Amino acid sequence: MYRKIALAVAFSPRLEALIEEAKRLKDIHEASLILIHVGKETAEDKEMLLSLLQRHMVDPDAVKIIWQEGKPAKKILQVCNEEQVDLLIAGALKKEFLLTYYIGSIARKIIRKAKCSVLILIEPMINPGSFQKVVINGTQLSQTPYVIKRGIEFCKMESARQIFILNEIKMYGLKMATISEGSEEEVSKMKKNMVNDEISYVENILKNIDTAGLNVNVKVTSGRWATELARFSENIKADLLIVGGQDNLTFFDRLFPHDLEDILGNLPCNLLIIK
Repeated sequence: MYRKIALAVAFSPRLEALIEEAKRLKDIHEASLILIHVGKETAEDKEMLLSLLQRHMVDPDAVKIIWQEGKPAKKILQVCNEEQVDLLIAGALKKEFLLTYYIGSIARKIIRKAKCSVLILIEPMINPGSFQKVVINGTQLSQTPYVIKRGIEFCKMESARQIFILNEIKMYGLKMATISEGSEEEVSKMKKNMVNDEISYVENILKNIDTAGLNVNVKVTSGRWATELARFSENIKADLLIVGGQDNLTFFDRLFPHDLEDILGNLPCNLLIIK
C-alpha cells in the first residue's frame, strides 16, 4: 500500500520507539525508509542515529537519511515531495499533567499541506504491535469512498481484529424531525429512516471493497463528526483513527477552527490521515 515511508526524526527520548514503529510498517508494506531530520548535521548526531538503527536491526545502508536546515515543516514537506513519499510518520506530544495529546504548530502545518498520507503516533512502542481496533470516518464527504477503501486496505495489512466505520446523522435532519408536527411515532420513524440512510451510504461503498476476513461494523451517531469520532474512538479504546485529509482549505476555513482541528487538539488514539 505504501512504497516509500518517511519518519520525521527529532532527537527525543521517543526516537527509538518511533524507529521501531517505522521499521514495522516498512517491513509490512515492503517499503523503503527515509529518515528526515531538520537541523545541522553533526558527527555526534549522525553516529547516534546510525547506532540506533543498528541496535534496532535496521540496515543503515538500506535507509536514506536526509539532513536539512531551515523551517522544520517547510523542509519536511519539501523532502517528502522531492522523494515522492507515500506515508510520513511523526510523533505527537502529551499535554503536561493531562491524559490528552496535542499536535503542535509544525505538525499541523505538515498535516494541512502534505501531499502524502500522515501517521501520527501518540505512544510509539519499542516492541510495537499491529493496530487491532480501528475507527474509520464514514461521514458523507467527497473523499469518504476513497478514505474507506484505503482504510480497509490498511486494516488488511495490519490484520485488524475490529473495524468500525462511523457515520453521522446530519444535524439539520434531526432538527427537522424534532420540530415536526407529526406524532411521536412518526418522528421516531423519521429518525429511524435517517439512521438507515446513513448505514446504507456506507454499505453501498463497502459493496465495491473486498472485506473478506475482516470484522467491519457500521455505526451511526449525531453531532459534529470530528467530535463524535474522537469520543467514539476514546470510548472503545481504539488503536487507530483513520480520517481523510482536508485539501484546498478556503480562507473561511483558515479563520475558524475546522472539524479536523477538534481531533488534532485532543487526540484519542493514533491518527492516520489519508491523502
